[in-house]
Amino acid sequence: MKPVIVDMLRAHLMAASITAVVLEALVSLALLVLPISEQVFASTSFRLIALAAIISGVLVLREWAYAAFEFAVKSHHASSESLPTRPVSVAANCPRRWLVILHLRFTGRPFVLAVR
Repeated sequence: MKPVIVDMLRAHLMAASITAVVLEALVSLALLVLPISEQVFASTSFRLIALAAIISGVLVLREWAYAAFEFAVKSHHASSESLPTRPVSVAANCPRRWLVILHLRFTGRPFVLAVR
């Protein structure tokens, strides 16, 4: 498998893991606050809802990362090269650098961290 594909898959799995951790924290709080039976969490419907929530979380994170990349291009914190083989330069002082890099990893575009 190509390293670019591995990096794209790793980015998606990281986003899914972050979403799952947030959902698990919310469920733990719900167990403490609400009178919910533990059997609810073993049901098929809960598992399908959890899967849908994780997929939705990844999609939302992709949208946030794309919006951060567009903002970085407009504010000249990232270069917008039209060629997919040219690396995108991301400035060190970019306010949402981790989201910009996440977008580039989601899309498989090469990038370099510029020191300005």
